Amino acid sequence: MADFSADEARGHQAVIDGIKTIYRDVVRPIEVATKFESFHSNILTDSEFDAAPMVLLVGPYSVGKTSFIQYILGRNFPGQRVGPEPTTDRFMAVMYGESDKSIPGNALTVAPGSPFGGLKFYGNNFLTRFEGAIVNAPVLERLSLIDTPGVLSGEKQRLNRNYDFDQIVKWFAERVDMIILLFDPFKLDISDELASVIKILKGNEDKIRVVLNKADAIGVQQLMRVYGALMWSLGKVFDTPEVTRVYIGSFWEQPPRNPDTSPLLLAEMDDLLNDLRALPRSAAVRKVNELVKRIRLLRAHAYILHELRDMMPRFTGQEKKQRELLDPTKMSEVFRTVHRKHNLPPGDFPDIKKFIAVAGDLKFTEFPRVDGSRLRNGKLLEQLDLVVREDIPKILESMPGLAGSGSTFYDTGASQQSQEQYDTVYR
Repeated sequence: MADFSADEARGHQAVIDGIKTIYRDVVRPIEVATKFESFHSNILTDSEFDAAPMVLLVGPYSVGKTSFIQYILGRNFPGQRVGPEPTTDRFMAVMYGESDKSIPGNALTVAPGSPFGGLKFYGNNFLTRFEGAIVNAPVLERLSLIDTPGVLSGEKQRLNRNYDFDQIVKWFAERVDMIILLFDPFKLDISDELASVIKILKGNEDKIRVVLNKADAIGVQQLMRVYGALMWSLGKVFDTPEVTRVYIGSFWEQPPRNPDTSPLLLAEMDDLLNDLRALPRSAAVRKVNELVKRIRLLRAHAYILHELRDMMPRFTGQEKKQRELLDPTKMSEVFRTVHRKHNLPPGDFPDIKKFIAVAGDLKFTEFPRVDGSRLRNGKLLEQLDLVVREDIPKILESMPGLAGSGSTFYDTGASQQSQEQYDTVYR
């Protein structure tokens, strides 16, 4: 990994310090008041902002996730298990340290400066299946890697794991900088369980890199067929019109074995490695992007709670009214009302089924009003808008290469119409 220049290092740290202050002073108070953690995601810690870029590896068992990590490190690491059967039975965070060692999950979540503190809320059933591998490998000074258990088919995925696998993947997906989704030529079928995991990644499509691993095991003609079949399968799962980029390679300790496909595989592998090398340099900008995504979801969330609170009767019939509002059809009307009133993009709204599932356990009469005392009589939401319109662009000015472009940072590649819509939402 290339080293930062002095200016880059200062700019990077200035951005991180700036968004930590914004989150602590403006965003977190709104999250606490609106019970955002119950509906969406844990409260963030300073350690999560300070953490090195992380890469999450996801895929069926025996597609080469652990071997991929070995390839990146150029060596073995503590706790690794490789084989044709489901071998990795736990989530493993591979991080830098002076001496090689393993750290149990419970200890890792409470360690000073650990970015994994939020995982302690998933309980001991998960933490006994979470482990840290400390490795003295230069690449890990700028990057951490997260290995995951292979996605199993059928009831094994649900019954053999006594923790919520999908939710753990979601937690990591929201915090990592890149998600590598691995397949191999002999396991192209996307099972219902894997499709469920991929859907959990929704909202993080910009982080996903699809890798067809072990591609040197087949010839040119078969590779073309396999590539086409994988693209067709992915098209059914990814709910986007854009074609997903698929990297072809053979990520393990040996060079590609097939001389006919070797030049293609080496070029593709180098492309992916270049993406990984670029992560540390753009980590601060990606953290800004994640914070803005979170702010947009939080803003919609606050207005939804306000609308539900306003629709509740003051005295009698509160339970009956809440039951009515929990009906999916009625809740859809509430979402549309909030969308029209505040001109919020539909993409900023939460999944309605998941929202109802959580809201059903809470009292709507206790939800905060946007203009109520818990949100400082509307001042916190005003500050939230100001943060996105003015504070974050100013912070980005401290990054070399972005000076003078902070005000247009969010329009990278967007049309004028999209920018006008953005300005309307955050006016």
